[in-house]
This record gives sequence, C-alpha cells and structure tokens, in this order.
Amino acid sequence: MFWKVLSKYSSASFKRATGVHKEVFLELTEIIRTFKEIHRKSPSSGRKAYLIIEEQLLMYLMYIREYRTQFHVGIAYGLSESRVCECVKIIEDIIIQDKRYHLSGKKELLKSESSIEVVIIDVGESPLERPKKNKGAIIQAKRNDIPINSRL
Repeated sequence: MFWKVLSKYSSASFKRATGVHKEVFLELTEIIRTFKEIHRKSPSSGRKAYLIIEEQLLMYLMYIREYRTQFHVGIAYGLSESRVCECVKIIEDIIIQDKRYHLSGKKELLKSESSIEVVIIDVGESPLERPKKNKGAIIQAKRNDIPINSRL
C-alpha cells in the first residue's frame, strides 16, 4: 500500500517521509526478514501475513515518528489496534536485538572518558500565584449565602 508509493520516491523525499534513509530502511527490512526466517517454527505452514515486512516497518516508523495512536495507525493500514500493538512490539524487539542498532547501556556511558560539556535545562514550568486558602473566609461566605429565615 504505502510501500509501493514510497519506494518510487527519491532518497531525500523518502527520508523526509519516513525519518530514515532508504538504505537504512532496506537494511532494517533485511534484518527483520532474516530474523523471522531463522525463528520461524515451521517455514512451510501457516497463514500469510496481512502486511509484508516493508509495510510493517513503515507502520512502525509511522507510529514512532508521528506520535500517532495505535488506533489511528490501524485505521490507515486496515488493522485492529491490538494487532498494531503486536506488530510494533515485534518489530521493535527485532531491531533492539540487532547489534548494529543496539544502544549501549548506562554503565557503558559512565565508563566513557568523555565529559559532558553542555547541559540542557527545561524551563517550561513556572510557578503560578494562587490565592491562599483562608478557612474562615470560606465558612463565612457559605453562611452569608443562606437566607436568614432558613437558619431557624
């Protein structure tokens, strides 16, 4: 569906649409394809997948890059929300397991000899001035709202 259209794009347009270069995308599809072939229980039996690997990867990139909900991604691909969740999890796990796309952990970063030169601080939050609670004024206001005749 989307793959047939995007495969005809130039490398720059492809990166703009998906967030990765075409070469990286093809490398990722090859990683997923070989992983699925190796770990398949019985290669000759089973139902064909609804989406080809390229479509599954495009769906994953759409979900990650555009911050769309799984429900909306499912509408675009004709899948249920739960099936999109399964596909995203599977593709994500396969990519994480590959050594080429594996990020080093916290311990490795602490071992590195480089020191931090730049610190970024998020200053989006600022305190708001709110009136202080005064219990006496609240009770007095409630008493003043009640008519005098109803107090008896």
